[in-house]
Amino acid sequence: MEPDDTWASIRRQCEGLEPGTELLTPVSERPFEVERTDDDRIVVRFGDSGETRPLWREQFVVFLEQLDDGEVSIDHLQPGVEPYASVVTLADEYAADDEVIRYDTDGSAGESPFLVPAADARNPPERVHDDALLLAALLEELDADEPTALDTDSLTDLYVLASDVQHGSDRVRRSAREPLLERLGPDQELHGRYGTVRRTTRERRQPKDAETIFAALDERGIPREWVTGVDRDKLDVVLAVTDLEEPEVYDIEEDVYVQKTGVDEDEKYSRLQGIADRIDDLEGAEGEELRDELDDIEDRLEEALSAD
Repeated sequence: MEPDDTWASIRRQCEGLEPGTELLTPVSERPFEVERTDDDRIVVRFGDSGETRPLWREQFVVFLEQLDDGEVSIDHLQPGVEPYASVVTLADEYAADDEVIRYDTDGSAGESPFLVPAADARNPPERVHDDALLLAALLEELDADEPTALDTDSLTDLYVLASDVQHGSDRVRRSAREPLLERLGPDQELHGRYGTVRRTTRERRQPKDAETIFAALDERGIPREWVTGVDRDKLDVVLAVTDLEEPEVYDIEEDVYVQKTGVDEDEKYSRLQGIADRIDDLEGAEGEELRDELDDIEDRLEEALSAD
């Protein structure tokens, strides 16, 4: 393929990337997004540093000439060349595997092992935000106060989204815990806009090894049998290697619950895009009315918080 045709293909593929889509550099695996394309450059932004960098057309030509001479080893790519290599694999007739980038007449444009779809490129806080938005939209449609009246599909979606929001928000909460502990002194409270936190100490006890415990008991004349009992782990081993039946040594209670076994992330992301498109389409009086309503809610929240 001629350099001009390849450059046109590269630009076309970059311009056609879905917003939020990322590419990874082949060796260092640094994520970056295509910001824009110009006649002589493609501007990218690295997600780990926020650095914006132009990838020049003339440098693409140099890299393509290397590919014309044969395969290029991924392990030998210099850091400055890595983003060029990732972008090139989007073009027609170029492909890559775990070891090399090569000219390939059977290659497909827009397919690259270094391409991360927008749905997969989201970080954990973004996923929580998106799941919460989907849950809020679903709650707007449903009467969640009467779950028994919901159809099975809606009830399933409600459970799955609520579960995703719960687990995702809990991960975000845990990520905030250590920084907060560093800022909280003993018996100190920190006040935010939506609530208050304080430093709390909780003890967890774990028995020492048996030899240490027995030595302490013997020293004080305490009979060992007072603290010895059935070891559940050893009991399970006995059940596994003998004809002893579980009901003979365990009281068994069955707990029935709903388990989430799968999530359709593609469907969630598609639905999310639909919500985003509807928000973008709000214009004129309807959009202004929504903005006024949001401003009013914010004002009332401010007043309530100030009153406290």
